[in-house]
Amino acid sequence: MKILMVLTSHSELGNTGEKTGFWIEEFSTPYYLLADAGAEITIASPAGGQPPVDPKSELADAQSPSTERFYKDSVLIDKMAHSFILDEIKQEDYDAVFYPGGHGPLWDLAIDKTSINLIEAFYNRQKPIAFVCHAPAALVNVKLKNGEPLIKGKELTGFSNTEEEAVKLTKVVPFLLEDELKKQGAHYTKGNDWGSYVKQDGLLITGQNPSSSLAVAELLLKTLKKKI
Repeated sequence: MKILMVLTSHSELGNTGEKTGFWIEEFSTPYYLLADAGAEITIASPAGGQPPVDPKSELADAQSPSTERFYKDSVLIDKMAHSFILDEIKQEDYDAVFYPGGHGPLWDLAIDKTSINLIEAFYNRQKPIAFVCHAPAALVNVKLKNGEPLIKGKELTGFSNTEEEAVKLTKVVPFLLEDELKKQGAHYTKGNDWGSYVKQDGLLITGQNPSSSLAVAELLLKTLKKKI
């Protein structure tokens, strides 16, 4: 199994002067689950090199066994510091793609043409695509061959409006993910705030929040094993 993981390159939290990026646990938990199952994983980002880490994901209450493992994993830390530039990636080299969240994707991956084209290519070639928390933002401009939004009519989830209100960023983010997914015609549903909640619609797998990262990775692995 060859899996591509795509991380944000965006580090500025709007005009607040604070930093954002990707959420460590949403990367580390899926990474280790998939790698321990034998997957060969490539890390890429729009700008390449070290993707920015959301500082809040480094706080004590955001840690898990997978983040502790990551902090001690010098090989993976170095691998991430040298992430491939997304432009250099070809979908034909991979069996699936996984997008971890954090607020960063709302700014860059939502409009990044390379990322949009990659997701379209994976989907059109019947390869699973998985997203957690804010990462479904990468789907909002993705189209099917007929020009319709890929997510139109699809069952999915993502970071909810009430969760965005809880972290007091509704006025900071460029758009509310739940609203934007619905605007594109998706059948958006959610579970309890901060609880694990995932949806699968064929090849499309989505998770609501950081607590959902393990379940999304498990679904991706199960889906891949059926295909390979």
